Amino acid sequence: MARHRLRNYRTLPAVGRNVLSQTQYGTALAIGLMSGTSLDGIDAALIETNGTTITSRGPWLTTPYDKDLRQRLRDSLGDTGPLDSVAHDMTLAHAEAVRSLLTVSGKNAGDIRVVGFHGHTIDHRPAEGVTRQIGDGALLAAETGIDVVAEFRAADVAAGGEGAPFAPLYHAALCQGIDQPLCVLNIGGVANLTWIGEDNELLAFDTGPGNALIDDWLRRHTGTTMDKDGVLAASGTACTTTVAAYLSDAYFNRPPPKSLDRLDFTLDLVAGYAPADGAATLVAVTCAAVVRAVDYLPISPKRWLVTGGGRHNPMIMASLSTMMAAPVDPVERIGWNGDALEAEAFAFLAMRSLAGLPLSLPTTTGVTGPTTGGCFFAASP
Repeated sequence: MARHRLRNYRTLPAVGRNVLSQTQYGTALAIGLMSGTSLDGIDAALIETNGTTITSRGPWLTTPYDKDLRQRLRDSLGDTGPLDSVAHDMTLAHAEAVRSLLTVSGKNAGDIRVVGFHGHTIDHRPAEGVTRQIGDGALLAAETGIDVVAEFRAADVAAGGEGAPFAPLYHAALCQGIDQPLCVLNIGGVANLTWIGEDNELLAFDTGPGNALIDDWLRRHTGTTMDKDGVLAASGTACTTTVAAYLSDAYFNRPPPKSLDRLDFTLDLVAGYAPADGAATLVAVTCAAVVRAVDYLPISPKRWLVTGGGRHNPMIMASLSTMMAAPVDPVERIGWNGDALEAEAFAFLAMRSLAGLPLSLPTTTGVTGPTTGGCFFAASP
């Protein structure tokens, strides 16, 4: 498709053009762990990397949360409840995920250089300089016998950043050699995109609600955790007036970088809807928010690569394909694993942290300058 600059184009600062610094740090095996806003479980993935390039990816696995722990995590959102006990039990569940991945991969703890432990976000208020992920890095290191890097986002927020999104540098590393500009769209509980330009320019931000509202709607009306295959939404009719009401929120008029908390949008605007119509409307909100985000991209992407749970929803993928001017494909189309991608990103970022390389940039989080981060926890004294 033709290149064109969009109406809210603004030149990216020079720092946005050198997204991957070279490092003399050697390649090593790293495990990444991710507990996402959808609250479905723990993704664990193994990659080999030096924090700049990726030598190999896989294997990976997902460990679902048991019903009790999932509910306790849900109850902790907004920084409430008995957080110490939740963090302790959640960390033990992550340790078990690491042990399971080691078994699947045929590796021992001594083969792994580091574990990147994201923890679980329970509160994210960037305008107030607050982002909080629970999880005990020291306990995880002791349980697994592997060094751990955790608390990735704190330094970014302390330096004036949003603290999210945090996977863009990994997306950029994966996209080397792929025709650009392109967008990697992650539809998790909250949706976010990474725009990668032809000169390695980088821009990232949260687009709006992802799966969280849809999942909450299903939980309320059907008792299930998700709209599997988009069946309920497909049987309903979206209300365009309500979609417009969601998109009238001031967030959508803010220029990026910008980010959201899972609780920033609620189900209030679809209260009283039939289950199918509510689901269809919330799918339309997710997709319309992505379309709105296109206004802020420097150049229209030639392609959209979709990762996260939303790519499994045919209603979301069909709607985006209809609404976008460029092809919209699941990341599996180019050989990536969308279920493992965020976990892989935190393995990559853990290695960057060890090497002292930036984890975030002004064009990804709004931080004042390229910023490293993470807290290191040794497996033994």
